[in-house]
Order: sequence, then structure tokens, then C-alpha cells
Amino acid sequence: MDYSPPAPSRPEGAWANHKRKDHQACFQGFGISLQTPPLQVNQAFPPLEAGKRGLKRGLKGRKRTVSLFTDATILTETPPLRAAWAPIGEQAEVPITGNRDKRILYGALNPKTGSICIDRALKWNQDTFQGHLRHIRSVWCGWKIVLFLDRGSPHRAKGSRKLARKFGIELRWLPTACPELNPMEGIWREVKGNVLANESTPELARSLNRACEHIFAMSPYERLLTAGVLSGNFWLST
Repeated sequence: MDYSPPAPSRPEGAWANHKRKDHQACFQGFGISLQTPPLQVNQAFPPLEAGKRGLKRGLKGRKRTVSLFTDATILTETPPLRAAWAPIGEQAEVPITGNRDKRILYGALNPKTGSICIDRALKWNQDTFQGHLRHIRSVWCGWKIVLFLDRGSPHRAKGSRKLARKFGIELRWLPTACPELNPMEGIWREVKGNVLANESTPELARSLNRACEHIFAMSPYERLLTAGVLSGNFWLST
């Protein structure tokens, strides 16, 4: 399959406040399919039973279909701090700003190829999630998409589900309180636990850039290994 980098789309909604160069930084390293057969839109998808068996139903044997996992994480100025230097016998002091500002990273992972789509946003709401859906559609252009995700309110919003149907994206809801079923959780754990940890008050813009750069620098194999897809018991493996 031939792939080429897509042209970054103009930021929408909450993304409009970002500088263009920052927006483009999160859109590098992706590919779109050059084969674009007609796409069915406004397609109705049958309801699925809860559990892994229902989530996997009907996937085997589908042509020109890609299964993806999407998730979002929050970055703040107080990442995990596990260790710090301090004089013997004295308690370490860690300065914090009290700033409650935050940023959102959206990610969509292909568990077969390790390709990934990353977006940043100011808020986690249906507008920014719908922007993420548009980006997913542009990256996997021409493919039928089955998107696994949790039941967060931005995901289940009427506008989000309507846009997914328009783009021919079938949404499959993961069971509540089962983050282990979503391999994107492993990517976020790596970023927040190793890349951004042990800094008390990093600048949010720098944290975003470091997170994106780290994810893009990983090879597809490293992403799948970090996400737990290669563990041998990944639930979607066939």
C-alpha cells in the first residue's frame, strides 16, 4: 500500500486558538491511502451486544475495512513526580504554580499496522472530538472504518454520531470502566509516565510538543509493543 503525508487541514473550533506551526506539528508522520473507492455515507450500523464477542462481530472477512482505537488524555502542569533530590534528613519541596490550565491530546491507533493519528485541543468536548473524526477520515481516506472508543459524552453526542455516520465510520462502544481494552491507554501511559514525568511545572505547550514528538519518533512496532497489542492476548487479535 502506498502512503503519502496528508496536507494539514485548517484548525476548527477550539483549535483555532493554536498557532499554525503548533497545529501542523501534530499532523506530521501520517499517511492517507491513495486508493479511494466510493464511500458509503449515512450508513446505519446494527446494534451490538456488550462484551468482546459483540464488539468483534462481523469484522472477519470484511473488505477494505480498518479497525481503529481512539482515546483522549489530559495534560497539565503537574505530571507524575516519583523521585527528587533532597538533603539527607530533609523533606523535598516541589514548587507548583497552582495553574489549572490543561490541554487535550486525541489519538487513534491502527492495531495491525501501528500507524497513528494525533490531534491536540484546548477542551474535551464534542466539537474537538468531531474535529478528530474529520482527521481520522482524511488519514484513512477510502477505507471503511470501525472505530472503538469509550462512552464519553463527547463521543456519544448526537452531533458526533451523526458526523460518524456521514463519514461512514462505525462506532463500537467499549464496556464502561474497561480501559485495558483500549490500546491507546498504553501509549498515554508511556507518554505521561516516562516522557513527561518528574517535572513539577513544565510549560504546557512544550509538554504537548514533547508528547507528539515522542509518539511520532516511535516505530510502528514500538507503538504496538507499548500499546500491548503484541502481548499475545490482545482481545481483538484473530
